[in-house]
Amino acid sequence: MTAVLIADDDPLVRMGLTLMFRGAPDLTVVAEAGDGREAVELTTRHRPDVVLMDIRMPVMDGLTATEEIRSRPGAPEVIVMTTFDADDHVLRALRAGAAGYLLKDTPPAEIVAAVRQVRMGNPVLSPAVTRRLLARVTDSRADERRTRAGERLSVLVGREREVAVAVGRGLSNAEIGAELHISLATVKTHVSAVLTKCGLNNRVQIALLVHEAGLLDD
Repeated sequence: MTAVLIADDDPLVRMGLTLMFRGAPDLTVVAEAGDGREAVELTTRHRPDVVLMDIRMPVMDGLTATEEIRSRPGAPEVIVMTTFDADDHVLRALRAGAAGYLLKDTPPAEIVAAVRQVRMGNPVLSPAVTRRLLARVTDSRADERRTRAGERLSVLVGREREVAVAVGRGLSNAEIGAELHISLATVKTHVSAVLTKCGLNNRVQIALLVHEAGLLDD
């Protein structure tokens, strides 16, 4: 059973999501929060597996709440809910460790599927959407970010770097193994090494770092 916490300042949205999850036999809503601060407190109290986090909330916004939640040991996966007009906010949430995001008008079945996916460690962010988000961050600090990202990735050697780039391309572990002719266990070992060496906590952050370093531009 996957325990879910819903954080949204609209009680009707919370009610609708709760009713929707009741129809899934493997999901249960353990708590509802009306603002980011409450989401952090209820996460500590109920220890959910997945938090569905709205971005715009009073007291503490969903981005700050995500950063607080994901910075703690044994943190749950977080899915932020937003729209395309908040791309910069989404990037901040992903850098904080969110497993992905859903649009507000996502069909119920896809929300349920997304929760199941992140519970299994799979991000709910397609490569195409990742590229679209990153392409819109074109401010004057782009070169600085590329340099910083390159420095962080410079600690990787051999296969580790190849696996990191493959993750950035959106490949699954099985696809990476087939492409590089290595076992699934070896792929997992390399992914863990990338996360540890670069100070990251999920595959989405690997993908973001690879994109920012410009490794997919080669």
